[in-house]
Amino acid sequence: MLNKIIVLLLMIFIFSSSSFAGEGKPLDISAYKGKVVMVDFWASWCVPCRKSFPWLNKMHTTKTPQGFVILGVNVDENSEDAKNFLLQNTSNFKHIYDPDGQYASYYKLIGMPSTLIFDRQGKLQHQHTGFKMNKINEYEQIINRILAIK
Repeated sequence: MLNKIIVLLLMIFIFSSSSFAGEGKPLDISAYKGKVVMVDFWASWCVPCRKSFPWLNKMHTTKTPQGFVILGVNVDENSEDAKNFLLQNTSNFKHIYDPDGQYASYYKLIGMPSTLIFDRQGKLQHQHTGFKMNKINEYEQIINRILAIK
């Protein structure tokens, strides 16, 4: 319990710091027009992020033929931390880096991982924070619902 409180306080401190306090800027997902885009914000220190990667890889593999794209956005200030994480956690989807928190700030993220899902027109349809194994069916229903929007 104490560990959970410490992690929560650390997350609050990190996301209230100056790097996440600005207006930020939106992600440019125009290259994926016509596709459903899941943006997964993650950090190397995030335990649920480690648990989410196998499922994200599965979604990437099974949903890509339906026009689904996953874009990982790492928020570590040190890119070496992110690279080490990716060496230990296989990923078959594309990643970009947001060390200054410009994208995270724009979307007003409050924790890691944070997931955004955009429809085929680039409109944000869903956003949630965290990853829980017991919610995988719910996450997949949301993806399927957004994929069905033409």
